[in-house]
Amino acid sequence: MSSENVFVLSSGCSVPVVIETKRGMRNVTLRPKTTPHFEIHISKPWTTSNSFVLKFLESKRKWIESIFAKAPSKTILKPGDTIEFLGRTVLLKHDANMRSNKYLDTDKTTLCIGGGTDMFERRVRDFVKSELLMEIKAIIKKTPKQYWPKHISLRDTTSRWGSCSSNGNMSFSWRLAFAPYEVLRYVVMHELSHREHMDHSAEFWATVSHLYGFGVERAKRWLNKNGCNLHTYF
Repeated sequence: MSSENVFVLSSGCSVPVVIETKRGMRNVTLRPKTTPHFEIHISKPWTTSNSFVLKFLESKRKWIESIFAKAPSKTILKPGDTIEFLGRTVLLKHDANMRSNKYLDTDKTTLCIGGGTDMFERRVRDFVKSELLMEIKAIIKKTPKQYWPKHISLRDTTSRWGSCSSNGNMSFSWRLAFAPYEVLRYVVMHELSHREHMDHSAEFWATVSHLYGFGVERAKRWLNKNGCNLHTYF
């Protein structure tokens, strides 16, 4: 069983905290992670409450802060940079007089961001997320309706690329925008398959293969090997 919380650094950065309950443990262990992204993993005995764990974490704030302070920073995007998402290499430009963000060519290789420079990265991120959501919906529409979700949302999760609830709602990590198209498609088919099988049984994987087609194992291997690189930006 696991749950997620947030540890706010003095810099204002919010670090996800994943608490795992494990049998046989006697003590609480803290494992700060700085790559591929900031995260704190905590393992605890069954008899230890989450509230106690969070208080223990706070007592170690000085140590935690020092670890993340020494961590390498993420790549900061600015006008003139190029970024790869949804299978395209896109040149980023900026025009403070523009109110919206839009592609400047039909090939979608040049993206102009409007507004102030202080909002540049945030507006790039929001644009990428909106493009990803449209792409996910387009992928889903090519599958039989019996697999379609009731609702789709995007999250910045650290422990999973997608999820499907028993009521048919699905969420996806927006970091998938930086993955190859076939890898994004694999994650979508993976979650759609949970509409029939809320487990990872042989029947579930057969459904994934049926929906995805040839190459599903290659896409799965790519994500397992390279998923950490999808957290380079933002």
